[in-house]
Amino acid sequence: MTFSILAHDRTNGAFGVATATGGPAVGSLVPHARAGVGALATQGYTNPLYAYDGMAALEAGQGAEAVVYALTTGDPERERRQLIVMDRTGATAGWSGQGLTDAVGMHLETDTAIAGNLLANTDVVPAMAEAFSRATGPLELRLLAALTAGDVAGGDARGIQSAAIKTYADQVYPAIDVRVDYSLNPLDDLSTLLEKVRAGGYADFFATLPRR
Repeated sequence: MTFSILAHDRTNGAFGVATATGGPAVGSLVPHARAGVGALATQGYTNPLYAYDGMAALEAGQGAEAVVYALTTGDPERERRQLIVMDRTGATAGWSGQGLTDAVGMHLETDTAIAGNLLANTDVVPAMAEAFSRATGPLELRLLAALTAGDVAGGDARGIQSAAIKTYADQVYPAIDVRVDYSLNPLDDLSTLLEKVRAGGYADFFATLPRR
């Protein structure tokens, strides 16, 4: 159904999240992050309230494990959910309910969390982890490398139709926020969008925005 990655870049403190799925508009409900706070992806039979309650708890200083426990314990439909959370320290935690459709996978380590369900095979999540660890450059490009590797390994069992990447650095607004809501080749289109926002007129404009 969906595969996602959360990441923390210790060189600049940025948090990022990237996701892709076999349906439209994955960027509207699944990926969430906030500067200095952490990141979260809510998927499977998505509960969007996980994002609002979870990010509020992270901002209040709760750790990733405590947030996952609080969100899933209070949800009678938790067995249909998948969730990964990263707190401000880079600690990670996750949940995969027993009602998710195989293949299901999860990879958790400090500064990186990856999860997927309704995957074509169990190679998808490990491929994403390896690609992210090997990639170099800005966080958003490493996140794209992880999504691409996951898709090449099989990705969503249905194929993918939408994808999104968000990163937050040192501002309340995102440093990168790009999404493809419907496409036959969403990762190619996402790559093109990243090229557009990272260079030329848009990058010059972005550099002039007010900061606090």
